[in-house]
Amino acid sequence: MAFTALEEILKICAERHISFWEAVIQEDMRDRAVSREATWSQMETMWEAMLEASQSYEVGRRSDSGLVGGAGGQMEAYRKKGHSLCGERMGRVMAGALQMGESNACMKRIVAAPTAGACGVLPAVLVPLYQEGGFLREQVIEALFVAAGIGQVIASRAFISGAAGGCQAEIGSASAMAAGALVSLMGGTGEQMVTAAAISLKNLLGLVCDPVAGLVEVPCVKRNVIGAVNAMAAADMALAGIESRIPGDQVIDAMKEVGEAMHVSLRETGVGGLAGTKAAKEITERISGAQPPQAGL
Repeated sequence: MAFTALEEILKICAERHISFWEAVIQEDMRDRAVSREATWSQMETMWEAMLEASQSYEVGRRSDSGLVGGAGGQMEAYRKKGHSLCGERMGRVMAGALQMGESNACMKRIVAAPTAGACGVLPAVLVPLYQEGGFLREQVIEALFVAAGIGQVIASRAFISGAAGGCQAEIGSASAMAAGALVSLMGGTGEQMVTAAAISLKNLLGLVCDPVAGLVEVPCVKRNVIGAVNAMAAADMALAGIESRIPGDQVIDAMKEVGEAMHVSLRETGVGGLAGTKAAKEITERISGAQPPQAGL
């Protein structure tokens, strides 16, 4: 896809009298010179992979480092007790995000959306809604095209990697994509999808990438939960008619500016932030048997 602005997508929707997801699928067909069936099939394959990954979670499995594993099962067990402060649906979202993030750390098959480190956000919000039976498979795939369009614009205007722009570029982008997809599922307008994406990305602006021991485990897995919960809240605000005072494209531009201003120690180097704490350094030494990297190297 060649979109460089969310407003560009909305303009196409207005001119052609088509939906947001339809504008995205048409652009993908044109850009890659593929048929509608081919692009739809590819997205359907990704959805099937998300479903499979969510169903194949192993509660007893741990990552090689031993840092993560089992939290998704703990959250699920807690949810089933009926005492969750966030309620049944949000409890399922939180458990799903943890499970997917842990599966990634345990080298299981996941869908990078937009990255492996942020793989838990989209399925965490979409799978529970689908399993509840309120939405058709086709509607979910349409929502994934909305997410893809938003993600493509973020990638073209800014970045989606923690090394380039901090975790705001990974979990933030995933959350924006998920928020837009949720609005699509709920029958919202294209403008509301963009608003939801803008609100969710604003909420995570400045989030650093500081993986302990350089692994996509701590705090990455739990940040998938925050990205998913944030997407739900942003989608609800947009659907309620609440607007983002800063347009979506400008929010993305701000994210790029913030990311470029981040010190290298806060961009996936495993040096600053949480990775620079005493506890993190002890973990790093235990895992690698070596001293953690020094800032600026």
